[in-house]
Amino acid sequence: MSELIAIFTSTELVLGIITFLTSVVAAIVGVGGGMILITILPSFLPLNALIPVHGLTQVSSNLSRAFFGHKDIQYKVIPKFLIGSILGIALFAGVLSFISLSYVPLFIGVYILLSLWSEKFNEKIKRYENYYLAGFFQTGLSMVVGATGPLTMTLLLKDYQDKDKVVATGAILMSLTHFLKVVVFIYFGFVFFDYIWIIVAMIFGAVFGSFVGTKARNLIDGKKFTLILKVLLSILAIKLIIDILLKNI
Repeated sequence: MSELIAIFTSTELVLGIITFLTSVVAAIVGVGGGMILITILPSFLPLNALIPVHGLTQVSSNLSRAFFGHKDIQYKVIPKFLIGSILGIALFAGVLSFISLSYVPLFIGVYILLSLWSEKFNEKIKRYENYYLAGFFQTGLSMVVGATGPLTMTLLLKDYQDKDKVVATGAILMSLTHFLKVVVFIYFGFVFFDYIWIIVAMIFGAVFGSFVGTKARNLIDGKKFTLILKVLLSILAIKLIIDILLKNI
């Protein structure tokens, strides 16, 4: 037992706690945890491990959140999203080394803000918005951006008024996104075992955070939940925009 405790250094412990807290946030409002986590991880992990380790952790976080809310999952959207995801991951994995995607976060941020707050934009985009495209861009771009959950959450927020349906369905869709991404990184030779204890600590924190956050979500009524989710999505979108503009000044 003492040997097992010794394996978990301060880094594993800190990352486990951070993942727990971000998973609680995601379980309460459905999004945000993954994006918060990926902004913190560069302080602990080398850049080449950042997106793969984050992706594997997010599989456990989202899958556990979906499990705890399985009765609210809207299964009819999954096949559409999965088809789009497979096409997206195949395309982006193939062209990743040939094109520059540095401005993608800027477009994601602008899209989210317009989708949440502009009625005129929603009227024009409605005919093009669907789960095929959501899966294509969310999963494909996750190879680069890391956390693209807000793309699907904005669509779910329009389609479903029930907060539990939004969170549970969003969780299963994001599970698919991160799982496919992990498969691609394994194919390209990333060795997850090199970070095994960090991953174990983060997965434990993610699952426990999903459990706590799911229970806490019941304390928020539907109208407050929608407002909180829209505000959080907007903050994340603005952060994406500011980050990319600062990098290119």
